Amino acid sequence: MAVSLPFVRIVEIAEPVSVVGSGPDVVTGIASLAEAEAGDLSFLGNAKYKGEVLSSKAGIILLPADYEGNPASGQVFLRVKNPSYTLALICGEIEASLWPRPAAGVHPSAVISPSAVLGQGVHVGPLCVIEDGAVIGDDAVLESRTFIGRQARVGQGCRLKPGVVVSDYCVIGDRVRIQSGAVIGSDGFGYETVQGEHRRVPQVGSVVLEDDVEIGANTTIDRARFSVTRVGKGSKIDNLVQIAHNVSIGRHCIVVGQVGIAGSCVLEDYVVLGGQVGLAGHLRIGRGARIGAQAGVLADVEPGAILLDAPAIPFGLAKKLMVLKMRLPDLFKKVDSLEKQVEALSGNQAPR
Repeated sequence: MAVSLPFVRIVEIAEPVSVVGSGPDVVTGIASLAEAEAGDLSFLGNAKYKGEVLSSKAGIILLPADYEGNPASGQVFLRVKNPSYTLALICGEIEASLWPRPAAGVHPSAVISPSAVLGQGVHVGPLCVIEDGAVIGDDAVLESRTFIGRQARVGQGCRLKPGVVVSDYCVIGDRVRIQSGAVIGSDGFGYETVQGEHRRVPQVGSVVLEDDVEIGANTTIDRARFSVTRVGKGSKIDNLVQIAHNVSIGRHCIVVGQVGIAGSCVLEDYVVLGGQVGLAGHLRIGRGARIGAQAGVLADVEPGAILLDAPAIPFGLAKKLMVLKMRLPDLFKKVDSLEKQVEALSGNQAPR
């Protein structure tokens, strides 16, 4: 996709500690250090790739403030406090130009209840449905095929991508972004076994997403059996995540793709769950805990803990066990050799 961002604007956004060299007046692309061409912007966000800086063809490179070295001819080094975050700021401006905010207004194909309330500057795209009593905050954007249920609330400045479902009575805070296919407020998975049959338990609660939450594509967040399922302010949920009924996620948590969180779990603030982590029901994950990819958590987790493996165990112990696992083939060979030696010695022994 076409990128065109003047160098002077990049310098304004980056607020560099230093500018060394002379490069392109306009950036036409963004690429990794190894793949960049003369008109591209690149960055060093991980020390692992430091060796690629001097061989990179990028016209402009964002570097840590303490980076030592000089650019090639026709190249600029911008030393900044945080190259990765600086790149994010630059990409934010590019994003706004590539996907500008749609103009306020309601598409003729949208179906909106007479009792729904739309704030100022709202955009409602093609084939959207807004049910009875729903309230849409100022400057919200509902892209095509978005569904907003009865008495639901969508806050100011939210952006809901195509195909999002916000079910009845759910509450979405301000500046929330929800990607395509996400379902907010699907029924919780609740059943009671009665006389050998699984009988459905009605799910009469709701979902609350607090301000600045982001929800990934095809993620599902179940409404509570009673009360609310909650995602706290600033938390970020990746694609293909399942959050069950009555879960409470704290502020500024990170939940990576394909995580499954069973009912009534509590995640305190700043928890990080790696990809494919599974949490059993009714657990409490302490503030700042980090759980590595594919871990299976069966018990409460202390604040600040770092866990790996399934069932999940402390990080240090998990690393030791990984090393031991790698040594198992050699261990089996040694045991086999010792068994043969014992058999040989046993066969040579004279009977008593």
